[in-house]
Amino acid sequence: MAPPNDQNGLDDVHTDHCVFRAIADCTYDWESWHRSDGQLLWVNAAVERITGYSPEECLAMIDYPLPLVAEDDRDRIAEILCDAIGGGSGNDVDFQIVHRDGSRRWGAVSWQPMYDRSQQHCGFRASVRDVTERHQLREVIRLHNQHLEQLVQERTAKIAQLEEQRLKMEKLAALGQMAAGVAHEINNPLAGIRNAFVLVRSSLPPNDESQELLELIDSEIERISSITHQMYQLYRPNRQAASRFDLRPLISDVAVLVQPLATKSEVRIEVETREVVGEELLGPTEVVLREGELKQILLNVVRNAIQASPPGGVVTIRIASTRKAAIVSVVDEGPGVSQEVAARAFEPFFSTKTDTREGMGLGLSVSRSLAEAMGGTIAIRNNNGKGACVTVSVPRRIVDDERRASEKANSDR
Repeated sequence: MAPPNDQNGLDDVHTDHCVFRAIADCTYDWESWHRSDGQLLWVNAAVERITGYSPEECLAMIDYPLPLVAEDDRDRIAEILCDAIGGGSGNDVDFQIVHRDGSRRWGAVSWQPMYDRSQQHCGFRASVRDVTERHQLREVIRLHNQHLEQLVQERTAKIAQLEEQRLKMEKLAALGQMAAGVAHEINNPLAGIRNAFVLVRSSLPPNDESQELLELIDSEIERISSITHQMYQLYRPNRQAASRFDLRPLISDVAVLVQPLATKSEVRIEVETREVVGEELLGPTEVVLREGELKQILLNVVRNAIQASPPGGVVTIRIASTRKAAIVSVVDEGPGVSQEVAARAFEPFFSTKTDTREGMGLGLSVSRSLAEAMGGTIAIRNNNGKGACVTVSVPRRIVDDERRASEKANSDR
C-alpha cells in the first residue's frame, strides 16, 4: 500500500489534469495539444463549431491540421508546426480555414511550448481564434477607403477642371474687353470710310476701268464690318425676343442664303426632316425661340460645312425634335476633325482655314455663345469617319429674362 502522502500526490495530479482538461474543453477558441514530435494528443470541442469536423475525426487525421487549412496557407501552417516542434512560439497569425461544407473562415493561431515539472519539453499547445468578422470588417473598411479615394480623385479632377474653366473664362473676359474695344474703335472710322467710298464710287461711270477694284474694296469693307459685328455678338450679344416659328421654313431660308457659296464651292445642300411627336401646344417642328439668333447659328455652321466640303460634296441638314428639344445636325463630307481641333473649335479666333478671307475663327464661338444663351448646346464630332457633324440642340421653348422676372414677381406676391 502506498504511503498516504504518495496517494495524495497522485490524487492532486489527477485533480489538476481534470481541472485543466475541463477548462480547455470549455474554451471558446479551438484548442489543441501536441506531443513534442507534433502528433496531436487532444483537441477541444470548439474545433467542430469552427471547422465542422469532430475531435475524433481530427485525432484520426495523419497530417492534422493541414486538411483543415486552405491550400494557399498550408505552407505557412507547416512552417508554424516546425517552429512549435522546435520549441518556438508565436501569436495571432492569420490563415484561412476550410469548413467541411466548403465555405471558408478566417482564423488567427497562437502557439507556445509546454514543459513538465522538470522543465523537459513535452510538446506544445495551439489556440485558434475565429477572426472572420474582423476580416469582414477590414474588407468593408478597405472598400470604404477605396471609395473615399475615388471620391477624392473625382473631386480633385473636378476642382482642376473648374480651375481650368475659370482661367479660360478670365482669359476670354480679358480678350472680350479688348476685342469689344477694338471693334468699337474700328467701327467708327469704318463708317466714315464706307461713306467716303460710296461718294467716290457714285461719281464714277459704271463702265470705268476701276470698277473691278472698287468691287474688291467694297467686299473688303463688308468683311471688316462683319468681323466687328461678330465681335460684338460674341462678347456683347444683343438679345432678341423669343417668338413662335416653324423650324422647316427657317432651315429653308438658311439654305437659300448660303446657296451662292454652295454653288461657288460646287457643293449640294440637302435637308432631311425627322419628326418626333412633341408638345401638343407647339407641334412637331414649332418652337418658341429667338429666331434671328438661331438663324445666325445655323448660317455660321452651314457656311463652315460648305467650306470644309470638297467639290461635288453634299452638306446635309437634319432636323429633329423631341418634347423638350429641337435638334439640328449639319453633316459635311470633308476630312473630318481631329480630337485636338474638336477641343478647340469653339475658341475665339481659332481656325483651321489657311485663307483669312474665309473667316477669322469667330463663327463657331459666336454660335456657341448664342446657343448657350438660349439654354442649348453645340457640339462637333466626326461623322463615322466621313466628314464632320455639328449638332445644335436648343430647348423647344425659352422664356425671356424680362418675362421670367415678371412671372417670378407675380408668383412672389
